[in-house]
Parts: sequence; structure tokens; C-alpha cells
Amino acid sequence: MNLQVEYQPPQDALQLRYFMRYEQANAKTEYLPHAHAWGQVIFVTRHVLEMNVEGERLLTPATMPVWIPPRQRHASYNHQQAQFRTFNLAAALCDGLPQRACLLNVDAIVHAIMDAFARDGLEQPETPEQWRLCEVLRDRLRLAPVQESYLPGSRDKFLAPVLQALEADPGDNTTLAAWAARVFTTERTLARRCRNDLHMSFGEWRQRLRFLHAVAQLGQGKSVQAIAHDLGYSSASALIVMFQQQAGTTPDRYRARLG
Repeated sequence: MNLQVEYQPPQDALQLRYFMRYEQANAKTEYLPHAHAWGQVIFVTRHVLEMNVEGERLLTPATMPVWIPPRQRHASYNHQQAQFRTFNLAAALCDGLPQRACLLNVDAIVHAIMDAFARDGLEQPETPEQWRLCEVLRDRLRLAPVQESYLPGSRDKFLAPVLQALEADPGDNTTLAAWAARVFTTERTLARRCRNDLHMSFGEWRQRLRFLHAVAQLGQGKSVQAIAHDLGYSSASALIVMFQQQAGTTPDRYRARLG
């Protein structure tokens, strides 16, 4: 049974320039649709966050936070237990940040500042040093490259059923040509739909899907060998190569960072 949770902001949220929250959601927890007058950057620290913002789905691993502009209605669902942090800033401070919800490809400075805030349990800046760090964080967020979605979707009549089938079984190694035959089109057409709708190749999309599943399974304590088998890889080393390409580190080091 799903647990439904209503978002509870600080009582004085509208008077604050910056505030931070640190939360944990159990598996199968749904945050009900809501909107707020301030901007919000959501950092996932365990598993994968799935959000719906103004009707668009966003999925992200821990490396990329989600940006929610002020007054945009959003909700989230956690298949697995999730831990996340939020950096919230008043609407007047959101100039220069994207006007649509998106992922931000932030640098190590952003993650280091949020890690420092989390270690101290800081909810609002109090000292001059903390205020300066909030200003630096805002500046770095404004400079971060935008990514629409880590794992984009499609409504195309040929491509959509292929993506849905792979999300249900990410270990499926069916080739693009075989998928094209199943949906009664050509491989060339399906490859073109991938470029037009997903802005990436079919192979890149499937690799990202597997990366998201690998992250979730690492958090569950599964071995790298077992994850590789579940995701259709011939060996653990093949999974490790993919993981390094996506996260810049190995699965074991990523798991150690999760704690």
C-alpha cells in the first residue's frame, strides 16, 4: 500500500531568503501534488528520485539535482527508500535560474557546500560565512548546464512501447532492429525517433536506464555481480565500465559514498 505524504514547509518559509531541509522517505511513498512560492533544488543522496512537474516526468540519480521554479506544481513517488536534501530560495533570488523544471549538471563545489550544510544540520544561514556559502551556492546553480531529463520519454507510437517494455525489464538485450520488427517499423525509423524525441541514441538511453536501476540495487546491498546479471550484462566488469561512464566512479565507491 502506498503512503501519501503532504509537503510541510517551515511556518515562516515566505519570510526566508534561504532554507534547507533534510528528509527520508520510505519505499512506496508518494508526495502529493503541491506548489510553493519559492524555488527549490532537490538533491537525492540515496536511490533515484522520480518526479512529475506540470505534467512532465523527471528522473534523476544522485549526481544531478532537480530544479523546481516557484509556483510550479509537482509531486514525487519513491519506489525505494529515498534520502534527499533541498535548497530553497525566495522567488526574488531565482533570477538567472531556468524558468522550467529541469536537471542541473552541477559541479563539485555545489555538492561540497550541500554536504557541509547537511553535516551541520543547518536549516537556515546564521553566520556571515553561512550566508556567503548560500550566495556561492546560488551563483554555481545559475552557472550549471541544464538537462531536460536524465531519462527522457516519448509519446511516439513506435518508440513509446519500446521504452515502456525496457523500463519493465531493463535487462532485456533485444536489438534495435528486433524492436523495430516488433512494432512494425524499420530500424532506421526507430533510430531517428530516438534522436528526435530523446536527443540521444537508443544505446545511450538503455545505458542510462540500467544505470538508474544499478544505483537502486546498490542501495539495496546487492553485489555487483548480481546487478550485472539482472541488467543483462555478460560480466561484472561490463557493468563497472558503464557505471564509470555515467557516474565517474565505480559501483563499490559509489556505494561507499552512500554510507
